[in-house]
Amino acid sequence: MSSSVEKIKERLNIEDVVGSYIKLERAGNNLKAKCPFHNEKTPSFFVSPERSSYYCFGCGAKGDIFSFVQNFEGLDFVGALKILAERAGIELEKFATPKDDKKTRLYTLLEATTLFLQKNLASEEIPLEYLKKRGLTDKTIKDWRIGYVRDEWRSIYDHLKSKGFSDDEMLRAGMVKTENNSTYDRFRGRIMFPIFDSAGRVIAFSGRILHDDGKSAKYLNSPQTEIFDKSKTLYGFDRAKQAIRKFDFSVLVEGQMDLLMAHQAGFANTVASSGTALTAEHLKLLKRISNRVIMSFDSDNAGAKASERGWMLSLATGMEVKVAAIPKGFDPADLILKDKEEFKKVLKDAVHIIDFILDRAIVENPDKRKAGLVIKSRALPYLSLLESNMEKSHYVKSISDKTSIKEDAIWEDLKNIKLDSEYEVKAEVIGAKEDKKVGILKAGTVERSLGAIIALEESSSKKLIDPKSLRGKVEEALGKEKYKEFSDELFKLSSELAFEAESYYGETDAEKFNKETEYLLLNLQEENLKKELADLMSEMKVAENAKESDKAISLLKRCDDITKLLHKIKTEKNKKFK
Repeated sequence: MSSSVEKIKERLNIEDVVGSYIKLERAGNNLKAKCPFHNEKTPSFFVSPERSSYYCFGCGAKGDIFSFVQNFEGLDFVGALKILAERAGIELEKFATPKDDKKTRLYTLLEATTLFLQKNLASEEIPLEYLKKRGLTDKTIKDWRIGYVRDEWRSIYDHLKSKGFSDDEMLRAGMVKTENNSTYDRFRGRIMFPIFDSAGRVIAFSGRILHDDGKSAKYLNSPQTEIFDKSKTLYGFDRAKQAIRKFDFSVLVEGQMDLLMAHQAGFANTVASSGTALTAEHLKLLKRISNRVIMSFDSDNAGAKASERGWMLSLATGMEVKVAAIPKGFDPADLILKDKEEFKKVLKDAVHIIDFILDRAIVENPDKRKAGLVIKSRALPYLSLLESNMEKSHYVKSISDKTSIKEDAIWEDLKNIKLDSEYEVKAEVIGAKEDKKVGILKAGTVERSLGAIIALEESSSKKLIDPKSLRGKVEEALGKEKYKEFSDELFKLSSELAFEAESYYGETDAEKFNKETEYLLLNLQEENLKKELADLMSEMKVAENAKESDKAISLLKRCDDITKLLHKIKTEKNKKFK
């Protein structure tokens, strides 16, 4: 495996790998971007071609091409290795895995199951006829590795047993169930759709019942396992991610057949939620590649409320959400089978979610007063999730024009909208709240200043400022005790800090370096003084309650001194850096 890693690193450079996932901009000898691993407004993610590494000053993410792909794709090392090997055109050497590598055993078990089910399907006429009747070609069936499990209690169990897998491994992979000391197949009499991770490895199954007995679920999915998390897995994502990057939008459908027919017809940027509720993690996965999503909406879908929850969740993440309304009586798979050009037109005619809800409310309620009430209850919650005030203003005017309700009244109702906690805090919904270090470190001053010192000391070519002088300034602003506390820890990150300092200041821009450093040091001093002032005021209250007047007076004097210093710093900042 080590030789494979070395070969991959020789053929792939970090700039190209990272640049294929996110947009990079040149920053001196390095490149910068908004970090894909946390939410931020200004770029703090830097890539160093010279070091073949990346480092995020905002959240601390760092590593090489393998760790980047692991984190971005949500994979383990072997999964990242597989993706990069394919990209580099290198055939992975077989390498031994430890016998106690439990996850590797599960991947191997599911691969063996997939081969077994594919072989079953090839010899079964009825399930094959069903798939072809639905419109799937032999190539799609083969490419997507669709299989079939006979309606028997232990066909999968017996096969895996013969391959040396234990009952425990089959249970952990979600392939069998145990009841009354008896172990039997979870899936029976079903067409089996393998679910893949980002590296294309089988991690679970979704089984569609072939002969409906009126008792069993139409679709049965694998349970949550060590390698399958349904809240983070989108069916077809491994095949769709490149097309999503290329077209800069994703198409979201509900079921396996919808997804397969879409890909077969050339809509390669399509993913499916596979019948599970859309989650924030699903959207986070899509948003890393593109901020735009079109959600197909089946007009006959009785579960429209579930669809609307997904629409709101998408808006809450800050994504641009459009809805493609499928004609009544069709789902995406049926429409594509009938006329793929019509499906293409449906996608082309997709409208912004709020326009879709407004238009539907007006069509369904010709009476303007009733339409206004429906819009208030159904459209305003979506409107409240928009980040842009300009967008909000546009839709408030649109509602006013369509319903004759005054804009002021709409704005007033909009202010009173109360959302479920699920949508209330946009950043938290996608699990990517703006990272802010607490207390004295929140401005990044200490790290950046110490990083600058290290950068200066490591390279004699950097003549920006005397590092000893800067060290003294940082120590003075921070205080000796705090300086030592932070510097001992932060100097361990010397390489990353030097990298970050170079990225911010370049090699020779002394004016930029000195001006920004002066501003950062003033911020640092201000932060310390505010914290000290808060502590002194607390002490003063305690002294007053204890009737220790002399101590209270002394503390009050120190508070006055700090207040004056804070005013002086504020004045200086306004004067120099306005």
